[in-house]
Amino acid sequence: MSRVNTYLNFARSTEEAFNFYKTVFGTEFGAPIARFGDAPPQPGAPPMSDADKNLVLHVSLPILGGHMLMGTDAPESFGFHLTFGDNMHICLEPDTRAETDRLFAALSAGGKVTMPLADMFWGDYFGSCTDQYGVQWMLSWRAKA
Repeated sequence: MSRVNTYLNFARSTEEAFNFYKTVFGTEFGAPIARFGDAPPQPGAPPMSDADKNLVLHVSLPILGGHMLMGTDAPESFGFHLTFGDNMHICLEPDTRAETDRLFAALSAGGKVTMPLADMFWGDYFGSCTDQYGVQWMLSWRAKA
């Protein structure tokens, strides 16, 4: 079956962020966290520091509706230059208003509410926030007719 997943890159806080998301969604990682030190050395690659060996190579976490949130560390020591921008949000559509409230409160804790949850003119209960790791979320719930 085809599916689409969201993949997040963090400089060095992937494990911390995903442990936070685990508490928000009440789910478990799809597999044990893979670390850069688990990968075989690549020919010609410089030696990796012990700190870099412990970074997250890959992690996956089921969130809502079969959607998998995935992530990796992408530190500058590996040549990455990450910039969290305002060009994307992860949009969640929970099954109930209460679950929408719970997820919004958990994700915005320590972050920033950019639009409080409210009943909107188009019929949805909607709000947006940026979590403590700079990831932007939209939550939208519509009562079933």
